[in-house]
Amino acid sequence: MEKNLQRNAGVNLGLSLVVTATTYAVAYSTHSFAGQVAGIFLWLGFLVGLVSWFHMRLEERERLESLELDELARSRGSGTLFTAGEGDSRQARGARELFERYFVPGFTLVLLLMQAVAGWWCLRWLSRVKEPPALAQPLVAMAILGLFALVLYLIGQFSSRLARLEQSRLLQPSASYVLLGAHVLALAVAGLALVLAGFSQVDYFLAQVFCGLLWLLALENLFSLMFEFYRPRVKGRPIRILYDSRLVGLISHPESVFTTVAHTLDYQFGFKVSETWFYQFLKRSMAWLTLSYLAILTASTCLVYVQPGEEALLERFGKPAPGREVLGPGFHAKLPWPIDQAYRYRTQEIQTFDVGFEHDEKDEHEAAVLWTVSHYKEELNLLVASRETAEIPAAPGSPGRKAPPVSLLSVGLPVQYQIHDLKAWAYNYSNAGELLKELATREVVRYLVGVDVNDIMSVGRFAAAEELQKRIQARADELKLGVRILFVGLQDVHPPVRVGAAYEKFVGAKQKREADILKAQAYAIRTNSLAIAAATTRRLRAAAESARRVTTAAATESLFTNQMAAYRASPDVYSERARLQTLSRYGQNARKIVRPATNAQETLQLNLEEKLREGVMAVPLPPLSPGK
Repeated sequence: MEKNLQRNAGVNLGLSLVVTATTYAVAYSTHSFAGQVAGIFLWLGFLVGLVSWFHMRLEERERLESLELDELARSRGSGTLFTAGEGDSRQARGARELFERYFVPGFTLVLLLMQAVAGWWCLRWLSRVKEPPALAQPLVAMAILGLFALVLYLIGQFSSRLARLEQSRLLQPSASYVLLGAHVLALAVAGLALVLAGFSQVDYFLAQVFCGLLWLLALENLFSLMFEFYRPRVKGRPIRILYDSRLVGLISHPESVFTTVAHTLDYQFGFKVSETWFYQFLKRSMAWLTLSYLAILTASTCLVYVQPGEEALLERFGKPAPGREVLGPGFHAKLPWPIDQAYRYRTQEIQTFDVGFEHDEKDEHEAAVLWTVSHYKEELNLLVASRETAEIPAAPGSPGRKAPPVSLLSVGLPVQYQIHDLKAWAYNYSNAGELLKELATREVVRYLVGVDVNDIMSVGRFAAAEELQKRIQARADELKLGVRILFVGLQDVHPPVRVGAAYEKFVGAKQKREADILKAQAYAIRTNSLAIAAATTRRLRAAAESARRVTTAAATESLFTNQMAAYRASPDVYSERARLQTLSRYGQNARKIVRPATNAQETLQLNLEEKLREGVMAVPLPPLSPGK
C-alpha cells in the first residue's frame, strides 16, 4: 500500500507540473489575469507535492530499514549484541529526523516568502493596469481550464480519500493543494464566463482576490512557524507537518471544517478540546447560529442613517433607485444588501483641496513663513508673464540678448467648494474630486501666463483670486461637475525657494532706486519752487517800489499844483501856514522858546534845567489860590 501512496503522490506531482505550465500558457495568451495568478497556486502545489513525495520516500526507506534490522536480529538469535549497535545502524531514520527537523521548517519559511512575494508582485502588476485588455479566444481558455479543473478535482478527491483511508499524513498536503488548484481554476473559468456576459472587470477583481488569498496563506504559515516553538510535545505522538496548510485543507474540504478545527485545537493544546460540552454545543447548533447571525446581519443592512450635512445615493442592483435616488439626513429603510446600497457624500460640508503645493505636517505650526525656506512637502513652480525684460550679459564683441518676458512663481492656492448636485458629482465622472483639482490647476496655469508677476504679488492678488474663482466655476459648470466654488485664495505667492534670497535683494535694490529717484524729484521740486518764489518776490517788490515812486511823484506834482493856487490866493497866510506846519512836523521833540513882541510888558521866567526823571518831575502841581 505504501507503493500505491507513493505512486499516487508521483501522479499528483507530474499532473501539477503539466497543468501549471499549460494553465499559465493559456492564461497568458488569452490575457486572463485570474488564470495567470491561478498558475501561482498550481506551482506552489507542485512544490508541496515534490516535498511530500520526497518525505514519503524517506519514511518508506525507514520502514524497509526497520524490517531489515528486525529480520537480521531474528536470524542472529541474539538481540543483545544487535541492540547495542542499533542506534548507529538506523541511518534512514536519522535522515528522516534531520529532514523533519531542519528541511521542513526551512521549506515552510521559503514557501511563506514565495507566497508573500508573489502576492505583493501580482498586486503591483495589477495596479499598473489602467484598463484590462480584451480577452483573446476566451471560449478555448474556458474549455481547457475547465477540463483541468475537473481532472484536478477528481484526482484530488481520490488522493484525499486514499490519504484518509490509509491515514497517510504525507499524502494529504499534496491532495489538498490539488483540490485548491481545481477550485481556483473553476473560479477562473467562472470569471471568464462573466466577462463574456458583459462584466468586464470580474477577471481583474478575481485576480486581486487570489492575491489576497496568497497573503492569507503566507500569514497562516507565519503563525504556524511561531506556534511550533510553543506547542507542547507529547512523546509517541506524531508531529504535524508544517507545510500541511489547514487553510488549504479547509478550502479544499469545506464540509470538514469542524473536523479540521477539532484536530487543530487538540493538537495545539495537547488535550481533547473537541470533547468539551461547549464545542459539542457549537457543533450541534452551528447551522442555526449561522442562520441567525446572517438574518441579523441582513436586517441591519435594511436601515441606513445619513449624518447631518450629508446626502446619500441609493442604488438598486447598481442603478439609481427609482424615486429615491438621493436620501437626505436621517434614518431611511431600504432593501437588504446587496440589492440596495447607499453611498454617503458630504454635500453640506465645505471641502478644500490645494493647488500648487502639498502640506508638510512638521511645518504647519510655524509662526513665520519665509520665502527662503521650503515650508511645503511639494511645491509647483508656474510660469508667469513679466512686463520687464532684463539684459543677458554677453561675451565681449557679441551682441547682447534680452531674457524672455516670463518668470517662475510658486503659488499656494487653496480652493473651497461645496457639492450642490449630488447625482452629477457621483455619476458623471468616476473621480470628480480629482478632475476638479486638475481643471483648477489648468485654469491657474492658463491665468498666470497672462498676468504680470509684480501685479500678482502685490495689488492684483485679490482681483486674480476673484477671476480664478469665476474661471474654475465656469469650467466646472461646463463639465457638469455639480459643485459650487466658494473661495479661491492666493495665500502664498512667492518666487521659488532657490531664488528667494536673490529676489529679495533685487526688490530691495529696486525699492532703494525708486526711493533715491523720489528723493531727487522732491529736491528738484523744492529747489525750483524756492527759486520761483524768490524770483516772484523780487519781481513784486520791484513793481511795488515802481508804483510807490510813480504815485509819490504824482502826489508831489498834485500837491505842488494845489499849493500854487493857495499861494496865489494869500501869499502871507500860505507862507506862515507852511512855516508853522514845518515846525509842528519836525519840532515835536525839540525844545521851543517863545519870544514875545518887543512892546509887551509881561515878564516870563523859564526853567531851563534838565529834568532828572521825566516821570517824577512831571507830576502836575495844584493851582495857587487867589491871595497867596
